[in-house]
Amino acid sequence: MSAEIILTNAKLVLPDAVLDGTLMLRDGLIADIQSGRSQATSALDLEGDHLIPGIVDVHTDNLERQVLPRANARWPSRSAMIAHDAQCVAAGVTTILDALCLGDLGFDTERGQTFLDGVRDLDELADMGALKGEHFLHLRCELPARDMPPALDPVADHPRVVMVSLMDHSPGVGQYRDLLRYAAMRKRQTQWNDAQVQARIDSLLAQRAELREKQRTWLLDRIRHRNLPLASHDDDSPAEMARNLVDGITISEFPVTMEAARAARELKVEVIAGAPNIVRGGSHSGNVAAADLVREGLAHAFASDYVPASMLEAAWRAVEAGGITLPQAIAMVTDAPARMARLADRGRLAPNLKADLVRVRSIGDMPLVRGVWRAGERIA
Repeated sequence: MSAEIILTNAKLVLPDAVLDGTLMLRDGLIADIQSGRSQATSALDLEGDHLIPGIVDVHTDNLERQVLPRANARWPSRSAMIAHDAQCVAAGVTTILDALCLGDLGFDTERGQTFLDGVRDLDELADMGALKGEHFLHLRCELPARDMPPALDPVADHPRVVMVSLMDHSPGVGQYRDLLRYAAMRKRQTQWNDAQVQARIDSLLAQRAELREKQRTWLLDRIRHRNLPLASHDDDSPAEMARNLVDGITISEFPVTMEAARAARELKVEVIAGAPNIVRGGSHSGNVAAADLVREGLAHAFASDYVPASMLEAAWRAVEAGGITLPQAIAMVTDAPARMARLADRGRLAPNLKADLVRVRSIGDMPLVRGVWRAGERIA
């Protein structure tokens, strides 16, 4: 009989309630949930802290920030992956879908190398047991990029791929539908003059007209046999949402307008909102506020996008900002994303599910991670 771990004197955030109680772990699974305190001498007293399921992040590109912490300062890729893993776990994220970008539209030329290194490093480091969190691959496919198909083809059948999203970061659509804002952003990034930026915009629009539809069809055909969860990205209209659903795309990541999000509800498309959007109090690119989506019942899950620590804080803030209960908010960073990724063995405090857990202490209105377990093993 394996050793039993008992966590007691905790506020257990269950799917529909918060219970002052005790959690028992055995063989990496949740064995039992009881109300009240355990009298066992071996029980770990959590001192009244909250205990929630391990956070499931279906979209993080935090690895890119570890690979390139400053412009022109590329970090060794394996060191970057280990740092990325450590940051996720320290934030309570036990299941990590590394959202690696396939395809460059002319402003992120190093992303291709980040993708290749990321897949290789993830395989090597995970197989060696060098990573604390459990990592999977989320392939973010840039539809109008010429280099997207040759990047995707070799990894389309990779066993760690559990989600694919279709993106279009061309100027004039989605996140960048405001062309004046887009041009100003690119000028700041590149120090180009107006004529140079406009020439690039014209080139990208021509490239989109040539490649987007052709490569969209190719992509959907290439991965159809996997029956993976498919997501769209930065949806800006009901028409685009409806078209995606026809193609089997049942998840919308970061819709940029309220109209698109409302259309998703009508079509029963699940919506992922950006956790940083909640924490910052709005979109960094001038799009719809995630708190408004939550208040209208239009958002099903959060994803960290570019800040792993935003997941837990977004759940805490969503209670007040979005007018929902704590169990509902915690489900947005645990149960809902686990279901989207079809990982049915995690995401809730329930018997026989994985003992992925996070101990959380509230410091004022700020949640502080005090302990993290993955499959019953303390990892932070």
